[in-house]
Amino acid sequence: MAQVQRPLVIQSQFVRQLCPLHTRRASASLFTRTRHHRQLSTATVTDHDISRLASLPLHPLTLTDLVKHGRPPLTTPQLLQSANFTLSILPARLAHRIQSLRNLPFIVVSNPHISKIHSNYMHSLSTLLPWAERDITSLEDEVKFTEVMADLVNTHSNTISILARGFLEARKYISPRDVTRFLDEHLRARIGTRLIAEQHLALHFSSQPHKEVMHEGGEESSGWNGVIDTELRPAKIVELCENVVGDICELKYGVRPHVVIKGEPGYTFAHVPVHLEYIITELLKNAFRATVESGRERDPIEVTIAPLPEEIPQQETADRKDAEDVRPRVKNVDQGTTDIASNRWTGKTPSAPSSAQILPLAHSTPGVTIRIRDRGGGISPDTLPHIWDYSFTTFNDDKASSTLSGRSNSMDALSAISGPGGDGANSLAGLGYGLPLGRAYAEYFGGG
Repeated sequence: MAQVQRPLVIQSQFVRQLCPLHTRRASASLFTRTRHHRQLSTATVTDHDISRLASLPLHPLTLTDLVKHGRPPLTTPQLLQSANFTLSILPARLAHRIQSLRNLPFIVVSNPHISKIHSNYMHSLSTLLPWAERDITSLEDEVKFTEVMADLVNTHSNTISILARGFLEARKYISPRDVTRFLDEHLRARIGTRLIAEQHLALHFSSQPHKEVMHEGGEESSGWNGVIDTELRPAKIVELCENVVGDICELKYGVRPHVVIKGEPGYTFAHVPVHLEYIITELLKNAFRATVESGRERDPIEVTIAPLPEEIPQQETADRKDAEDVRPRVKNVDQGTTDIASNRWTGKTPSAPSSAQILPLAHSTPGVTIRIRDRGGGISPDTLPHIWDYSFTTFNDDKASSTLSGRSNSMDALSAISGPGGDGANSLAGLGYGLPLGRAYAEYFGGG
């Protein structure tokens, strides 16, 4: 039987997103102190504030933006620079999301779950506005601002599962196509918002007296820069994901296929580990299930790791004035900053043109292609056109509701592996979010 190929291409840049475990633990600790010991300052968010901030263009975020403050531990000036950079970006991004939610059909926004997400964004913007008109110039202010970032990250930790339930309940009033368009844009934009906040949190905790929190459970690799591992070894991520998926597979089916890593398992590049963990977990989960259910559990699942060529082949650039013309580009549409979905209902012109493009890094920046192959029979022709949809509408209402409320049967755990973003392990089970979210993480910095 011919092997089914499931290719994944990640274009390197310094990628960012969910912090490593030590940063999440430190973030939760700071959030607890914030809630119990100091009330965050807030400002009333007016329609004028939202309109003014949402009118500002949003440009793609590059990995260079995230590492430009230096390698931790940062000096005081570098840490203040990171805080001010974070502050300069987040208010407009939050306002764009509020505007996007408000531009949904009114009956959809009235759903209590979607309304809760709107309230969360309003709360986060209200905590940022007191800082928006001034610079952060002291370590004392930087600590207070970092508490705001911790609050923001925790406030939006369950956004995906809450939106999923809201759109499930409101699906009579909005088409699946429009839901997919909105969610794809909104969740991509959410990646950037969290990544900016998480990066400053990580830099803060690796540069301040609470640095010891970063080292709970082991010494941190010298390759870390905030949430970015500049010496990430994809083979290690594959092995970790294989163990998790294999355990769940064995729990459900009583057997577990084995994974064979080929290519260059010692290769390293710069990336956000949790992004890659989510993608690999999702693909291995599908491969394991297909392999077992087709009765071919003795056949290995092959994972091939192949670095992208460091130089662009000469023939590809022969007709180009500049080699940059053929380099992968990061687009606003890849990062959810075009507001195409929300403007669909208002007729407005997007504030940031989708043609705006920013190159990730130099064309010689290393990247990697990860190919996952199994003998499970592939994707059926009927399913193939819908694999990028947030396809919750195809599932039984009771099953989906129990899934979203955390009452899923443990035997469905292979569908319920948690992804990045803080949502619970069972929150997205069986809702068809895995592949579209995985693609969003891959494309965010120019991969696919």
